[in-house]
Amino acid sequence: MTDTTRKAARPDVPAAPLAPGRTEPAARRTRRRARVTPWLFLAVPLALLLTFTYAPIANMVAYSFTDWDGVSPELNWTGAENYTELLTRSELFEVFLVSGYYLVASVVQIVLALYFATVLSFDVRFRNFFKGVLFFPYLINGVAIGFVFLYFFQDGGTLDSVLRLLGVESDHAWLGTPFSANTSLAGVSVWRYLGLNFVLFLGAIQSIPGELYEAAEIDGASRWQQFRYIIAPGIRPVLSLSVILSVSGSLSVFEIPYIMTGGATGTETFVIQTVKLAFQFNKTGLASAAAVVLLLIVLAVTWVQRRIVPDEKVDLV
Repeated sequence: MTDTTRKAARPDVPAAPLAPGRTEPAARRTRRRARVTPWLFLAVPLALLLTFTYAPIANMVAYSFTDWDGVSPELNWTGAENYTELLTRSELFEVFLVSGYYLVASVVQIVLALYFATVLSFDVRFRNFFKGVLFFPYLINGVAIGFVFLYFFQDGGTLDSVLRLLGVESDHAWLGTPFSANTSLAGVSVWRYLGLNFVLFLGAIQSIPGELYEAAEIDGASRWQQFRYIIAPGIRPVLSLSVILSVSGSLSVFEIPYIMTGGATGTETFVIQTVKLAFQFNKTGLASAAAVVLLLIVLAVTWVQRRIVPDEKVDLV
């Protein structure tokens, strides 16, 4: 019998199974590592979030029940006295009327951003150039924007010079009356934050499958019909997010009016008033209570908006 025959006749002997003690710990370690690894990546962001967001909020809530002046190491517990003072002094809430200007401006801003995003989502000449032009103001620091437009609206400033070149003589004080000042400041807000909403809408529109546009063009749909039946339903979640951001932003305006007017001429917002309570009148406890109230108002508005327009799964295909 040859060697080949002997090898073929030899029965196959199954390999001995590995000892359970060797396989189970390795499998457990693999599963444990798979569970722990995501938390290791989240550890640093969560630590930063707790340190710089939730811990200050907890301190703010605690200070709102005291009479702390922001300087003295001593603070006395006053209970709900600060909240009672806020609710009984109507002038502290009258500044919310100024937010109406920014709320109207946010509507204009959303409409313009949606219009430009829709137009530039199609094949338009120089569309990349216009995308950059629209988004550029959002990249500029808010303090710099405040100083630029402070000179723009001052008497004899840039705006008056441009109007004079166009043959329009104007001696109007753009920041001299509450209506014109708030309208001017709201216009600056539109110019600055238009790019953010534009990018959100443009990204949502471009995520819609291109086959839908091709089918609509084959069926003879106009641009308005494409917007009504394809774009508008497709960007509904992003539009809802933009509305939430606009409403909360209009309630918490600070940078532009603080830099340009300091809250004078009837342009004081709730946040400017809160800052003055804390750092000008040394009423940190009352200012903390005002900040908590503003936070609750923003959360309530967001909750109502989410209840009225809930997120729905959009399936266009």
